Amino acid sequence: MLHPVSSVSALLSANSCDKDEASLCGFVHKVTNNANWAQAADVILGPIIQVVVILAIAILVRRWLHKLINRTVNRITNGDPATTAELINRRILRARTLASVLQSVTSALVFGLAALMILQIFWSVAPLLASVSVVGVALGFGAQSLVKDVLAGLFMIVEDQYGVGDVIDVGNDVDGTVEAVGLRVTRIRAVDGTMWIVRNGEILRVGNKSQGWARAVVDVGVAHGVDVSHVEELLRQEGEKMRQDPAFTNALLGDPEVWGVETMTKDGLTIRVVVKTRPLKQWPVARELRRRITTRLEAEGIDQG
Repeated sequence: MLHPVSSVSALLSANSCDKDEASLCGFVHKVTNNANWAQAADVILGPIIQVVVILAIAILVRRWLHKLINRTVNRITNGDPATTAELINRRILRARTLASVLQSVTSALVFGLAALMILQIFWSVAPLLASVSVVGVALGFGAQSLVKDVLAGLFMIVEDQYGVGDVIDVGNDVDGTVEAVGLRVTRIRAVDGTMWIVRNGEILRVGNKSQGWARAVVDVGVAHGVDVSHVEELLRQEGEKMRQDPAFTNALLGDPEVWGVETMTKDGLTIRVVVKTRPLKQWPVARELRRRITTRLEAEGIDQG
């Protein structure tokens, strides 16, 4: 009967490698001149070295892909120098959002592939992949909403439907400032501070209040019997004064327009004033214009109903 140590030694000797073999086993055998040490190094250190090499390559590939994505983003953001500041800022936000999503996708793909390669070192992944494919088909029916959300998110980003910093209305009483755009969900901060997390696949329509230009709408109520023409002239004068105000010159894209009587009720008349503004400037412009008009009408002694 063989001693256990002798059996192990015999096994290692039987599987020992040649000194001239281009492998870790051959290198250790050549350095130590011991076949058992060479075989042990190959069995123990070999997988560890392979894992380290795979992770190192994955990290390098991921870093290279991220640099490539950032370089592409920089080309997008450094476009036509004649473009307005608003469009440049929007382009930068859109590019950064797209870069963040692409970097997340590439990281998941690279490290997912690296994980499969590492598993292959210790076990055969073929049965695992077969099982995953069967389970994947079963889960696919339940993951249809997830796929729908991801596809919708991709189209929203590529088509520039909205981006971080935009003020949007997606229906169902959900509106506010976009704080994050992901592949699956969009985070919207409402005026009252509520954080709405909306699945991209559930967004059927988007009202974007931040693209191109906006319009401040101010409805002024006056009592019956007032001289409408005189009131309209007063509103026009206040609009012109605001247009000349340095604090609001850059926010306005044109002179305020008096559209005239909008509605008539038993309580009085409503006269509408509008002005074209830069994106996201419609609200402060409307508040200031409303304040100026109220002060002027009070000074003129006009009943505002």
